[in-house]
This record gives sequence, C-alpha cells and structure tokens, in this order.
Amino acid sequence: MTTSAKPRVLVTIPMFAEVLARLGRLFEVDAPCGTADNIDWTPEALAARAQGAAGLLVAGTPRIDAALLAAVPSLRAVCSMAVGYNNIDVPACTAAGVLVSNAPDVLTETTADFGFALMMATARRIAESEHFLRAGQWTHWSYDLFAGADVHGATLGVLGMGRIGQAIARRGALGFGMPVLYHNRSRLDAAIEQQLGARWVDKQTLLREVDHLVIVVPYSPASHHMVGAAELALMKPTATLTNVARGGVVDDAALAAALRARTIAAAGLDVFEGEPQVHPDLLTVPNVVLTPHIASASLRTRRAMADLAASNLEAALAGTGAPPTALNPQVLPLRPAN
Repeated sequence: MTTSAKPRVLVTIPMFAEVLARLGRLFEVDAPCGTADNIDWTPEALAARAQGAAGLLVAGTPRIDAALLAAVPSLRAVCSMAVGYNNIDVPACTAAGVLVSNAPDVLTETTADFGFALMMATARRIAESEHFLRAGQWTHWSYDLFAGADVHGATLGVLGMGRIGQAIARRGALGFGMPVLYHNRSRLDAAIEQQLGARWVDKQTLLREVDHLVIVVPYSPASHHMVGAAELALMKPTATLTNVARGGVVDDAALAAALRARTIAAAGLDVFEGEPQVHPDLLTVPNVVLTPHIASASLRTRRAMADLAASNLEAALAGTGAPPTALNPQVLPLRPAN
C-alpha cells in the first residue's frame, strides 16, 4: 500500500524556521525566501514557482488574481499572515473554489501601540529632533527648540473605527484624557461609543476639528485617496496626520505638498503608495516621520500571525478542522486535489 504525496505549499515571504518545520510535517514546503531574503515576485515568477502548489502562504504582496489562478490550476488555498488582503482578489478566488484567509485580531493591540507611538513621535517632533542632534547641530537651548504639540487632552480623530481604530481610541481616551471623534462607514453601538468616550461625526467635521488624526481604514477602490489635497486643506495648520492603514488611502503627493506648505503641522507614515518605493517628495520634507510598514512588528505578534496563516493552511489542505479566519468559507469543503 502506498501513501499519497504531501500537498505542496509555497511560502512567498521570509518565515520563522519553527513555522516552516511545522508546515513540513503535513506539506512539501517550498520556501525560496527561507528565513531571511525577500523575493520581488513578478506575476510571471510567482506563476512559474507555484506550479503544482496546493497552497500559498503570503503577506501583503504579491498580487493573487484571476490570471494567477488560471495559470496555477492546482491552487486550493491562499493564506495570508497579514490582516489586509487588498492584494488578493477574493471574488476571483471564490469563483475558482480557492479558500482565502487573513490574520485579524492577533495584531490589533501591537498595531495600536505602534500607531499611537507614531502619532506621538509626529506630534512631539521626535525624528526631526533626533536628526538635528545626530548632525551635530545642537549647540544651545531655546524655549521653542523643536516645540511640538501636546497629546494629552488634545482631540484625537480616528478615521476607520474597526478593531485597531477602537484600540487606538481606547489608548487616547483612557491613557491621555483625549476627547475622541471618529468617522466610520457604520456607527458603533452606543455602548461601545460610551466605553471609548468616542463621538461619531461626518468626515468633514472630523478633519476640521481634530488635533491628531489617525487613519486605520482598509484599502479598497472606494477608499483610494480618501485623504487628498481637499481633505488636508480642511485640517488645522497645527494638526498632525498618522497613517497606519494602507498605502493609497492617502494621496502621498498631496500630503508632501501640504507638509511643505505647512497646511498641516506634521505627519507620521508607516504605509505608502507603491511601497517599498516612497514618493520622493516625502523624503525631502522635515516634518514627517517615516517607517517601513512595521506597525505589527513585534516578534511575538509576527509569530502569531504566521502561526494563524499556518493553521488556516493546515485546516484547508489537511483537514485539521475549520480554517479559523477564512474570508470565503462558502468554498468549503475544498474540491479534491488534482
């Protein structure tokens, strides 16, 4: 009696050795990135490397669309260790009978920590003053030396009040005594608003009234350039903007122009249009804090994200239970492997 070969899984991103070993118990694992190097996956390169694969473990890139699904008919599951999945065409996957999962919840508090830290660094001009010090320019004290904006007691605005937005609001209201305004497609329950000390307002009111705006909306065609030149012009000249959502929600070129003109005081950005490329104008303005998409980057959280993606793969392809965070569970049970 012979046993069938293990399903093949392609891991497209650098991965914890322990997670690769875990996957190896059930799958034939192809991990060209190993635990270190990234690969710039062109559509052609991904389609070629994924031939015969039953599953993919991905993050915020590469693009998984109908063309890839047609080129890789063996594919049965795409499991992402990111919470955002705008790189995956979920309807196309559903039509092809391919399960898709993401990794919500496990990164909420870590991302909220970082979003609040980035907002504080922006308000208090921490990066700008560090560059000044490192350049040897600190020769005297002055009452207005890198004087920024207070966070405690200032009005916090949250654009997008999902899990992460609520966690940021909670930090502001309970930890820093900040009045919280928010805008969301749907209003929160009154009990949650009361718990957070948050008040729903329309987007224009939010932009006009807040001292510190934090953006945490998911990216979609509807949210593309949700904040552009017109929206920035509504904000206070003393206000700050922090984006830990997705690149493309903010018009980076318009933001750079607003920062240069001091339409707003400062910005903190962890995400960018076309990342890892950054709009060159953002690199030439001093009043912006830039970080390379690391809001969820604590080791414990990144490991939890990877483990959740692995659990989804195991459930989808090896029948170990229901995939815990499937985005299209209606495709279950998956068709047998080719």
